[in-house]
Amino acid sequence: MNYQSRGRRDFLKSAGIGSVAMMAGLPAFGGGAQPILEDAVLPPQQDEAPKNHIKFSVCGMSHDHIYGMVGAVQRGGGELVSVWGGEEDKLAAFTKRFPNAKVVKTQDEILNDPSTQLVLSSQIASERAPLGIHVMKHGKDYLSDKPGITTLEQLSEVRKTIAETKRIYAIMYSERLEVKAAVYAGELIKQGAIGKVIQTINIAPHQITQKHGDAGGGTGRPDWFWNPEQYGGILCDIGSHQVDQFLYYTGSKQAEVAESQIANVRHPDHPKFQDFGDMVLRGDRGLGYVRLDWFTPDGLGTWGDGRLFILGTDGYIEARKYTDVAVKKQGNNLFVVDSKQARYIDCNNMPLPFGPDFVADIVNRTHVAQDQEQCLLAAELVIKAQKNAKLVTLKD
Repeated sequence: MNYQSRGRRDFLKSAGIGSVAMMAGLPAFGGGAQPILEDAVLPPQQDEAPKNHIKFSVCGMSHDHIYGMVGAVQRGGGELVSVWGGEEDKLAAFTKRFPNAKVVKTQDEILNDPSTQLVLSSQIASERAPLGIHVMKHGKDYLSDKPGITTLEQLSEVRKTIAETKRIYAIMYSERLEVKAAVYAGELIKQGAIGKVIQTINIAPHQITQKHGDAGGGTGRPDWFWNPEQYGGILCDIGSHQVDQFLYYTGSKQAEVAESQIANVRHPDHPKFQDFGDMVLRGDRGLGYVRLDWFTPDGLGTWGDGRLFILGTDGYIEARKYTDVAVKKQGNNLFVVDSKQARYIDCNNMPLPFGPDFVADIVNRTHVAQDQEQCLLAAELVIKAQKNAKLVTLKD
């Protein structure tokens, strides 16, 4: 049994969830008429040394998501060997954090390096798929920031290249793979905690100038951020996270976008930009709704109040991913309600499986960390949602 399987199992036991009998062993309601919302006190998880080792390189860092991507691969045993960047300021910041990485002058130096097994990129969104295709044709696996693909033509070429090369094309949907509350919500669903999933609702507000963490930096946005042909549009860009979650939690293998709409409400200086969007999803095993926006106010204290609601036949789950408004600033808050009790679980000690599982995939040629077809289906759905979205104009 590998570290991640053992870590997740121990975490479930520590939370009192050891069987499919939903959450047997957790405290029930008190004697009053109102349910008691209790904390689950969880012991710290002990990290073990990675079981695998690979060498990887970074080829483009236009978005600061690259730091989370590098961190995930390093947790799995990845060794960062070289880096290329097209923006001098981004490259300078990156090499300051990772001074041991060799800086190369061209992308080809990375593509032609036989020691590099995996390439990571958060290049300008519209350039990620063409780069990934070149990476796979050079015999390497690829991990892209989201959106990993921005057009149906790119998607077709990615699928063709995967079939020809047998390489891995992965997309870092970090709002599920790197958010502990979202990871643990998936574990609860596998345990049968809320029965069969009927619907997911994702609310994903973002902040234009982010002052906290590595999600976007605090110095404003680059020119490409405002151009939908480069960033993909709001549904393709932010929405890729949420559609990935919809497919994962409902277990849908086939899905369609029933309706989608976009708007530019408060950014007339960037007329092509979209600061609001939503979509309705219909899958073969569940339904979904997604709302996206760029209106997070400074008073929140973080870059966005991301919420995930999962409705099941026997209960529901809510994840307050990054903060608990007016209660506490920490994220990874999970709320679970079933026929017996309401439960709060602090997920901050939950291990993150993606990095170790993904590195194991590279070594063993498997797809444990990310189902390849689900990864690409999420990309296809958001591209279609963006392409077919109704443009809405709101009156002042």
